[in-house]
Amino acid sequence: MEKRILGKDLEVSAIGLGCMGMSHGYGEPKDKKEMIALIRKAHDLGVDFFDTAECYGPYVNEELVGEALEPIRNEVKIATKFGIQLRGFKQIHDSSPATIRESVEGSLRRLRTDHIDLYYQHRVDKNTPIEEVADAVAQLMRDGKVLHWGMSEAGIDNIRRANAVLPLTAIQSEYSMFWRESEEKLLGTLEEWGIGLVPFSPLGKGFLTGTITKDAKFGNNDFRSTVPRFSQENIEANMVIVDLVKTIAQRKNITPAQVALSWLKAQRPFIVPIPGSRSLRHLEDNIAAAEVTYTEAEMAEINKALDNIVLKGDRYSAESQKNIDR
Repeated sequence: MEKRILGKDLEVSAIGLGCMGMSHGYGEPKDKKEMIALIRKAHDLGVDFFDTAECYGPYVNEELVGEALEPIRNEVKIATKFGIQLRGFKQIHDSSPATIRESVEGSLRRLRTDHIDLYYQHRVDKNTPIEEVADAVAQLMRDGKVLHWGMSEAGIDNIRRANAVLPLTAIQSEYSMFWRESEEKLLGTLEEWGIGLVPFSPLGKGFLTGTITKDAKFGNNDFRSTVPRFSQENIEANMVIVDLVKTIAQRKNITPAQVALSWLKAQRPFIVPIPGSRSLRHLEDNIAAAEVTYTEAEMAEINKALDNIVLKGDRYSAESQKNIDR
């Protein structure tokens, strides 16, 4: 598979694998042995960039990834995250230096490794200055426990301040044909500063694949049940973008998922999407998107069509949106 560079020197496969949904967030967890086999199959197919976090589960997703990748640890890059603590059923943002030191030890143990290739602050902690966070991660890098660092869902000001203390390798943020906010300020800023972008939910939380119908219902253990954009009314209103993606797919003789991923990858050379997958068929489908290319005329036509679509619904509930740094 094609390789891409995040930041100055983190080389990874052009498409990674987001592992969260295997055990967290999208309904009942899948069988652990099946998911271990799937992760290893992803590596066989050219993926060497795997994403998890300590709060996915919590903890069980890191354990899954660690067990799956232990035999091939030196052939892959592992990204995980700190900064969200689960206390009861409530998320607490805590990036204090003491908590970071405690978190990294837990992640290293669960991931069965002595280093983390890319360590993200999962969410900006308003109670801890980002300079203190950067200093704490810098010490972990001096100790050899972390090789690169990044931030997730961070605003431009905190990215700037963090990068001034300790150069960032990547920002993880939601970006897809279904959510294009990153195009307003983030993409240009990252390009200027030499920081990579790792989009999560590159398939629009499944919406862009065309598998979600207008009468879809999500269980309480599926976080989409709390997302306004996935209300029944908004799903129906937003089917216009699914129709566009299907049209492009038919024209290029590829699948809707491949359209979404290849479009995203084409936006900048420093973008590495991390689609999730819980089946071999979807995994192979996603990986094949790495080979899809567009002419300038094709891309201009697609982007013009996207610009004419107004999507309905926010991507987070009002309460969750308060935790996003912008």
